[in-house]
Amino acid sequence: MKTNLFDIENWREIGATLSRNKTRTFLTAFGIFWGTAMLAMLWGGAGGLEGLLRRNFNGFATNMGACFPQRTTMSYKGYNKGMTWQLNDADISIIRRISPYIDLSSTMGFDGATIKYGTKSNAGRITGVEGDYFKMQIPVLYDGRLINSSDVSQSRKVVVLGKDVADELFANESPIGKYVSVNNLYFLVIGVAGQKSEASIGGRINQSAIIPATTMRSAFNKGDKVDFFVYTARPGYTPKDIEPAVRRAVIANHPLNPADKEAMWFMDISEEFKKVDYLFLGINILALFVGVGTLLAGIIGIGNIMWIIVKERTQEIGIRRAIGAKPSDIITQILSESMVLTTIAGIAGICFATLVLSVADHITYDPRLGSAHFQLPFFHALAILITFLILGTAAGIIPAIKAMRIKPIEAMNDK
Repeated sequence: MKTNLFDIENWREIGATLSRNKTRTFLTAFGIFWGTAMLAMLWGGAGGLEGLLRRNFNGFATNMGACFPQRTTMSYKGYNKGMTWQLNDADISIIRRISPYIDLSSTMGFDGATIKYGTKSNAGRITGVEGDYFKMQIPVLYDGRLINSSDVSQSRKVVVLGKDVADELFANESPIGKYVSVNNLYFLVIGVAGQKSEASIGGRINQSAIIPATTMRSAFNKGDKVDFFVYTARPGYTPKDIEPAVRRAVIANHPLNPADKEAMWFMDISEEFKKVDYLFLGINILALFVGVGTLLAGIIGIGNIMWIIVKERTQEIGIRRAIGAKPSDIITQILSESMVLTTIAGIAGICFATLVLSVADHITYDPRLGSAHFQLPFFHALAILITFLILGTAAGIIPAIKAMRIKPIEAMNDK
């Protein structure tokens, strides 16, 4: 009696066998269902949690560094410690010339501002930037354009209004092409922008009026003063690699003790993102650990029910052997039952997990930040199903071998 996997009668027999053991079959199927669902939800959920956090940094350069001056902590060449000093254009020019690792960079200036249009006014802040700034912190552009290198080189009196500022001054009216007063000086509005990421440098864009850095220094009598210098590192380097060049440039231009590390504050955003990477590495390892534990529980359940099925079908197997069934037919029959149970329960578990992840993705969707990607890619789902199928089949091997070794005469006498 030969077992044919493509014979419909064989599949009916498999169904009948599993049906005779309803309670055990249900419990095992539920174990597999929950195992695949848990593994799929953990895998997709870990990616979604990571996306949920990382989307808060959308448009924010992950390899950004920044620096600004602080009080000295060491005396030097007659200057007492506690001296204040200031970055200037000459420092920035030297830094850009001697540092080969800088990719994008921008000086920044800050000041409080009263921004007026007609009878309306806004007490906000004014920020002076260069063209690369909006490449390092990409905003949401609601209208018009952003400040570019030409605006900076020509010191144009143009301004990009933050979304909140524009809404307060213009309501539903487009501000593009109109003039606003910034600390009693008039600027042409060229754009309206808003914060894309939760992270920001120099305050949130929504509450700012952003103008060219050169215009800010000339129009508001700031001379060559630079409040803040931000930059990104070239691929393969980090902001930490840029720090020595910045220190050399500053020491060459100011009376600072070379050993005074506190005279300048440095920020390395890439270090913070490394911490995020380590955090999600730990989450992924935890998800894998829990998933493997659930997987093993389901596989053990398959092995147990197959063992019980073989025990209860001892006489049936003996009769089949007596009328000509080969050992390979017995093994195929037992493994087929294991495969059917694993496949049906596994697909159901993956479908359930996909539904749950889809609901989570819908709930966490943000029109400004986009999707968090609580999703299970097709190939991940396929990998989970194949893994369960292979291990589920392997769990039925020992019971199948036991069934194959049953001798007809012993089976006929089994009570």
